[in-house]
Amino acid sequence: MTDPRAYPDRPILATSAAIIRDGRVLLVRRARPPMHGLFTFPGGVVEAGETVNEALRREVLEETSLVVEPVGIAGHRDILMRDAGNRLSRHFVIIAFAARWISGEPVLNEELGEFRWLLPTEVAGLPTTEGLEEIVLTAFRRMAEAG
Repeated sequence: MTDPRAYPDRPILATSAAIIRDGRVLLVRRARPPMHGLFTFPGGVVEAGETVNEALRREVLEETSLVVEPVGIAGHRDILMRDAGNRLSRHFVIIAFAARWISGEPVLNEELGEFRWLLPTEVAGLPTTEGLEEIVLTAFRRMAEAG
């Protein structure tokens, strides 16, 4: 079976959540490629007919069993990966949201190997996806603005 996300002819839209609970943010460690071993936010691809907020809620629930409420955009990232021949093998545009934890405790699916609830100051020094620390700080600002 071929991966429909490999060697795309256009970017794939995805969403992720900086989930904030009691002054901490949830980071998850990827258990398989791409990004294997890196800490990041839960999230995934927006499906046809689905809004980014719907996708965010669905993906977080599928990956972590948590119910969340998106509060505001905390940033975005373009993920471009190239193969050994320098051919574009993956291209994702990820919209990262600040999200409020509503209910549940983390129960990870097979894509994730570990989770941590961290203070913003504890993110530095971890192996993370590019720009994650900046998005965490912006997410906390968005949550403060939302009240």
